[in-house]
Amino acid sequence: MCGILAVLGCSDDSQAKRVRVLELSRRLKHRGPDWSGLHQHGDCYLAHQRLAIVDPASGDQPLFNEDKSVVVTVNGEIYNHEELRKKLVNHKFRTGSDCDVIAHLYEEYGEDFVDMLDGIFSFVLLDTRDNSYIVARDAIGVTSLYIGWGLDGSVWISSEMKGLNNDCEHFECFPPGHLYSSKTGVFRRWYNPPWFSEAIPSVPYDPLVLRRAFENAVIKRLMTDVPFGVLLSGGLDSSLVASITARYLAGTKTAKHWGSQLHSFCVGLENSPDLKAAREVAEYLGTVHHEFHFTVQDGIDAIEDVIYHIETYDVTTIRASTPMFLMSRKIKSLGVKMVISGEGSDEIFGGYLYFHKAPNKDEFHHETCRKIKALHQYDCLRANKATSAWGLEARVPFLDKQFINVAMSIDPESKMIKKDEGRIEKWILRRAFDDEEHPYLPKHILYRQKEQFSDGVGYSWIDGLKAHADQHVTNKMMRNASNIFPHNTPTTKEAYYYRMIFERFFPQNSARLTVPGGATVACSTAKAVEWDSAWKNNLDPSGRAALGVHLSAYNAETPLSNMPSKVIDNIPRMIEVPRVAIQS
Repeated sequence: MCGILAVLGCSDDSQAKRVRVLELSRRLKHRGPDWSGLHQHGDCYLAHQRLAIVDPASGDQPLFNEDKSVVVTVNGEIYNHEELRKKLVNHKFRTGSDCDVIAHLYEEYGEDFVDMLDGIFSFVLLDTRDNSYIVARDAIGVTSLYIGWGLDGSVWISSEMKGLNNDCEHFECFPPGHLYSSKTGVFRRWYNPPWFSEAIPSVPYDPLVLRRAFENAVIKRLMTDVPFGVLLSGGLDSSLVASITARYLAGTKTAKHWGSQLHSFCVGLENSPDLKAAREVAEYLGTVHHEFHFTVQDGIDAIEDVIYHIETYDVTTIRASTPMFLMSRKIKSLGVKMVISGEGSDEIFGGYLYFHKAPNKDEFHHETCRKIKALHQYDCLRANKATSAWGLEARVPFLDKQFINVAMSIDPESKMIKKDEGRIEKWILRRAFDDEEHPYLPKHILYRQKEQFSDGVGYSWIDGLKAHADQHVTNKMMRNASNIFPHNTPTTKEAYYYRMIFERFFPQNSARLTVPGGATVACSTAKAVEWDSAWKNNLDPSGRAALGVHLSAYNAETPLSNMPSKVIDNIPRMIEVPRVAIQS
């Protein structure tokens, strides 16, 4: 992922202002360590920190049209850029960069070209002919983006809060799937597929259609001129991504750098569930597997860096981001610049364990829609910023625009979890890749039940975090929490600990408002409780302890000897407090 920063209409074209913009842009250098660029036109500045993935030799930014009247700074990947170039027959391109098409598409189609882009992106486009500009963010919000306003009437755009938090009177998260135009001064939603209205879809489930759509989503993300790999936890989602990628590389002659054998990466505490599961999948697929270990203390020592880079105080996001943050540093040390990851599947297919309790298909579908719409605040934010902290790019095929349209058009009755019919969570995805003749994965892996990422890296990880917070946050501090933090008041010592660190880095009121909480979190909890009142006393947002769901997924008559060891080993701790299986 690259880093972009733009200051638009700041009424100051002095050298001092240029120096300040450069200084702020350098705060994003971790996102793009390969090159820096800055273009100034009057009182507008477009800065870029580049992570070179496609055309590393000539794709430096900002990018321009032929006469340099249109300037663009982009963070993202445009997977259909070659197809788009063919449509732009009367245009000449300066680079081989996939993002080079944006300025030319604007020339040809005006502001309405954004929906033509197949990829993930955040960009600022300046038309110097009338000094107008547009800003846009991808459909789901895989790339991070913030917008701010200065007292002098300037508009600020940055990939991360740290690029603008000291210089803006107010700033907020730029909404996914939206475009902002200086001509109107308002946000306009450019991404508005049928599922977004939450109308109940009715397309019959066809496993082959779903399979092909996901294979296409994975394959298009192999567009790279640098070494890459896959993140492999051993769960269903990452294992399918790895399987499709390995098949494609084995059947083509286009693989570069590391050859046709896929490299996979996993992180965890010693003997954690993810390490064991990933090792098994890697052996089956024949990947070159890299296993990274960390200790609870390693993770605790990294918490401050994690919060600075992830820019949130959300508990589950920090829990899951820390191992990913540590792993990304190791991956980058191997010379890898891009990885493919499995975020988004649980939201699309109702993979969280509380979906077992969904009372009907309407409720099921509405909850998947709500969770997809919130992804930019949770898993997308984690995947984007935890990897970008080390100049590593994460690509997420489950959030491919075309794949989502296919998956969210399926009648949700097919997604419903029905134990009496042998249908566990994400059954339609598992069934789509259950190929007897040419298996993608072994059956027991294909039908393995979900594990939360923050638990899969090792069950003692969360316990260690709680114990550490307990040492640094007193009961007296908790009694006064609502006075110190009246907005999104932390209700646990762990949450209070994270909030203290966050406020030190980002003390502005605008910053704390970018983090979801209050009604958003209450909505998640309320839905789970509405479906099963046994969860009303939940004290922890992790999915680790949904014991009733874990056990009910297996036949009540199943002997303990046939249950997964991770379920058996943690029965005592999970009985202590009923908790709900909600990651976000």
